Amino acid sequence: MSRRVPLTGAEKESLRASLDRHREVVLWKVDGLDDTSLRRPMTPSGTTLLGLVKHLAAVELGWFCETFGRETEPLPFDPDDAEVDLRVLPDESTADVLAFYGRARAAADRVIDEVGLDETGRSWSGETVSMRWVLIHMIEETARHAGHMDIVRELVDGATGDHRPG
Repeated sequence: MSRRVPLTGAEKESLRASLDRHREVVLWKVDGLDDTSLRRPMTPSGTTLLGLVKHLAAVELGWFCETFGRETEPLPFDPDDAEVDLRVLPDESTADVLAFYGRARAAADRVIDEVGLDETGRSWSGETVSMRWVLIHMIEETARHAGHMDIVRELVDGATGDHRPG
C-alpha cells in the first residue's frame, strides 16, 4: 500500500510524507527490471527509467544540500549540456545509480530534519528560497518524473499505477 500524507498532520510532516510517497513510486517503477530494460530509451527524446532516477538523485542533492550549504558529492551537471544528468553513462551500473539515489535521499533527509521551513538558502540560480519552497518544488519535480516513469514502465512491460500492487 502506498504511503499516505497525514490528513491532519503538521506542515513539515505532511510535505515530507508527500515527497516520500513519490520517492517510493520512483523505486517501484524500476523494481524487477533488468539493466537493459532500465536503460532502454522509450521516447523520441531518449528518456530511460534509470536516467530519471539519476536526475532525481542529482536534483535532490542540488536543491537540499547545495542550497542550504551542506556537503554533497560531485553532481552530474554541465552548463553546456542541460540533459547530461538524465543520461546514464556506460560505466555507470544500475547498482551505482540506485545507490546514488539512496545517498541523495539520505542526505536530503538530513537537511530536511535540520532546517526549519522558514529558513532560507541560496539556489543554484542565486535566488533566496525557503525550505518550504524547496520541499514543494521537490514534491512537484519527483511527482512529475514519477509520472514519466509510469508511462515508460508501461511501455517496457505493461506495469502501471502509482503504488505497488497488493
